[in-house]
Amino acid sequence: MLTPSKLAYVPFVSVHNMMRLIHANGLSSMLIRIADTIEEDFLRWDEFDKTPRVASHSDVGVIELMPTSDGELYGFKYVNGHPKNTAEGLQTVTAFGLLADVQSGYPVLLSEMTMLTALRTAAMSALAAKHLAPKGATTMAMIGNGAQSEFQCRAFQAICGITHVRLYDIDPAATKKCAANLENSGLHVTACATSEDAVAGAQIITTCTADKQNATVLTDNMIGAGVHINAIGGDCPGKTELHSDILYRSDIFVEYPPQTRIEGEIQALDAHHPVIELHDVFAGRHVGRIADKQITLFDSVGFAIEDFSALRCIKDAIQGTPFFEPLDMLADPDDPRDLYGMLNRAK
Repeated sequence: MLTPSKLAYVPFVSVHNMMRLIHANGLSSMLIRIADTIEEDFLRWDEFDKTPRVASHSDVGVIELMPTSDGELYGFKYVNGHPKNTAEGLQTVTAFGLLADVQSGYPVLLSEMTMLTALRTAAMSALAAKHLAPKGATTMAMIGNGAQSEFQCRAFQAICGITHVRLYDIDPAATKKCAANLENSGLHVTACATSEDAVAGAQIITTCTADKQNATVLTDNMIGAGVHINAIGGDCPGKTELHSDILYRSDIFVEYPPQTRIEGEIQALDAHHPVIELHDVFAGRHVGRIADKQITLFDSVGFAIEDFSALRCIKDAIQGTPFFEPLDMLADPDDPRDLYGMLNRAK
């Protein structure tokens, strides 16, 4: 581990270097590695500070901070969600993150997290499905074919063994883009004209739409017995994707209930509606899928520990590589009390 007190710089992973790192390791390998790190950290759930993310909402989007610490490292992610950005040629989601040493408070990693969040979100979806989806599932419906869709498909392929994906988006151009990007992935891809067509024959249904509204992407009649639903688009107050009747038929699994009850699909339910925490499933304290006809629902909103895990994974992955830059962001006077003298000597 880098010793913060002796660092003259902070390792910075730019977008360029993040992409180089992913290609050097392979996308599938990175998705598996991030998923494994998330599971490791969820298995030590009680070691972490936990709080719902701090959100600043506007009529066009949201800006959020997602902090946590395990007592040795502190981490946070800055992330926005602005659905209008796509029409303006901008990303809906952008992000960056930081890890710091708790003992000194010194940062030990600064990283882009727009690309990394895409990997983290996909890895978390597939990790949950590994525990919750029907055994032997081969087909996933991917409803919402925006920036996250290909990462979801590749994660389910790498971690869950999915071989077929059925794509649908209200914008046919988005589906065409997604299908083209997956052309050489080894997945069998079917572009569908309707969401009903997309879910036909799918054992796993992933919804990932961006509009900040209480939408009905899935209606109750679309959900047959035995499927696993991976609902990742609803992630703030007033933003959901599923008809509430689906929730009453499902066993609902969440990351952190105090946050999910504010932001997730379950914001539409009574505050005491039963949910199961994923860390209990990973640790074997609760069984995930227990019956062939059971409907399981991962009400995913994204939680700070997942971002902490992704940053921790990147911190380890860049060791001994050229995939970072030394960033001069730590003032380091010879005498820690003489910051002013350091300024004067820089003339």
